[in-house]
Amino acid sequence: MNSGKKDLDLKLANLPSAPGVYLFRDATGKPIYIGKAKNLRNRVRTYFQSSGRLMERTRRMVAKVADLDLMVTRNEIESLILEANLVHEHKPRYNVALKDDKHFPYVKVTTHEPFPRVLVVRRLENDRATYFGPYTSSKGMRRTVAFLTRLFKIRSCNLIIPAPEGKKHQVCLDFHIDRCKGPCVDLQSQEDYADNVQAVIMALKGKSKKLIDRTREKMEAASKELEFEAAKEYRDRIEALQSVLVRQSVDVGEVVDRDILAVTREGSVGVAVVMQVREGVLIGRQDFQLAADPEESDRKVLETFVTQYYNHQPNLPDEICLPKDLPGVRLIQDWLKQEKGSAIKVYTPQIGQKHRLVDLAARNARLLLDELLIQKRTFSERTSKMVTALKDDLRLANSPRRMVCFDISNTGEMDAVGSCVYFDNGKPLKNQYRHFKIKGKSGQDDFRMMREVIGRYFLRIREENLDPPNLVVVDGGKGQLSSALAELTSLGFSDQPVIGLAKRLEEVFVPDQSDAVTIARTSPSLLLLKRIRDEAHRFAITYNRKVRTKRTIRSALDDIPGVGPSRRVALLKKFGSVARLKKASAEQMAEVKGISPALAEKIHKALDSQSKAPRAQ
Repeated sequence: MNSGKKDLDLKLANLPSAPGVYLFRDATGKPIYIGKAKNLRNRVRTYFQSSGRLMERTRRMVAKVADLDLMVTRNEIESLILEANLVHEHKPRYNVALKDDKHFPYVKVTTHEPFPRVLVVRRLENDRATYFGPYTSSKGMRRTVAFLTRLFKIRSCNLIIPAPEGKKHQVCLDFHIDRCKGPCVDLQSQEDYADNVQAVIMALKGKSKKLIDRTREKMEAASKELEFEAAKEYRDRIEALQSVLVRQSVDVGEVVDRDILAVTREGSVGVAVVMQVREGVLIGRQDFQLAADPEESDRKVLETFVTQYYNHQPNLPDEICLPKDLPGVRLIQDWLKQEKGSAIKVYTPQIGQKHRLVDLAARNARLLLDELLIQKRTFSERTSKMVTALKDDLRLANSPRRMVCFDISNTGEMDAVGSCVYFDNGKPLKNQYRHFKIKGKSGQDDFRMMREVIGRYFLRIREENLDPPNLVVVDGGKGQLSSALAELTSLGFSDQPVIGLAKRLEEVFVPDQSDAVTIARTSPSLLLLKRIRDEAHRFAITYNRKVRTKRTIRSALDDIPGVGPSRRVALLKKFGSVARLKKASAEQMAEVKGISPALAEKIHKALDSQSKAPRAQ
């Protein structure tokens, strides 16, 4: 028995009888399944003591378990939250998950500032701001933000207001075109500005009816006071809000905030729909693509989606209507009550208007799933044709189903990196992407760098006895192709199919042929080659930018006492680049966690002196 098996058996024999989360890991240490339990001992042991009762999918998963991690929590609610966070972070293969789980956008209202801004962000932060979202339609969300900030004249600048001592602001173009009232130069009071911000928050919460009623009261009061300009502005706001409300809403009766959920599946593909009712008005719909094993039950998929969705939902409704009863609904209700601070009713309506809304959500989900399946079939057919056409055009012995493409990116003689992207049957397989930091001192020798990157990639293939790709594409012409061939031959891969794709004229070069291969510009095979080349170029540039940014911020901050690696990372995360950091004020730097006002002033002075220092010629 190997030591890994002994360690696992030892952990199974000493499982605690407490609530918590368990992580099953494979032989590489990667989490393949994450689950929660009221009693870890009872739950985890079922996977290993009754294999005959397990579903085929679960048996396959258990066969791959090489290690086990446990995280004990104080109660079930904590285990529910921890499970959702870990699944979101690790995306284990055998868990139900939001597919293509990108960072959906949120609307952030910086209510912790004296004069708040309305921003579009990709992450929730614990910074006392007010968040709305996530939004699956970025275009629609940005249109809403633009409408509200223009209607209520919310500032778009990043100025610190009031201005720091010794500094003076000036009004910008927004003031002159009547999109801002100039709070930066005391032309608008903090109280009046805060009232406009509160109106934006009400609109984002779906409280448009209350907002219209409140604005109408202000209009009437201004009219009685003979403040006709203000009354006209309030009237215009009412008309704008009413036009949007009529355009986007359907009245569904009760004045209540309610989410209507539905999930539909076919095979391993699923779609979840959340219809949002605010103040009895249906104001929008969010939809998400799911990935789940076909053997997983519908209730499990629904329960997992509910926990994942509401774990990243800053504004919770009063009620949640589900298409099916969930065994763990009481635990979910307790968790949501803890998050919101008041009870949230989670139930399955059987009759009436709410039942019809659940059916409506289900029909929307089915329609979206049908569209998604059609797109997948169409894309699969198209990419298969591309692969077949490429085999014919290049006269390859086998279809290039497994393709890799290499590219080099460098800034002058510094920050040289390489990239390798992997396409499987014409589609990108991102977990097989690789990037490389060039180790040798190559200057701007692209041929030498290309040879190094290909050598490192194929050396790993040889040492680990992996299947080589059906086709290697190098970004470049004859020189890059020759470098690739020389390196492949030296490693024993002389039979490896390899081509070069030159950018300028999209010329394709193959070994032992001086002239480029003629491929029609409209050919699907050339489209596939351009797609993989462009993806390799994008991946290389992204990594180069990351390396370059880390180096520049490190060099700029290295000589400042009190600024270590963690504070450098915090500053980079906040400002994104050294250029932006140098433009920031000491007060803005002090907003970063771990940066005191005194240290912020020291950083500001140091960067300012660096900017003014004469450059070497």
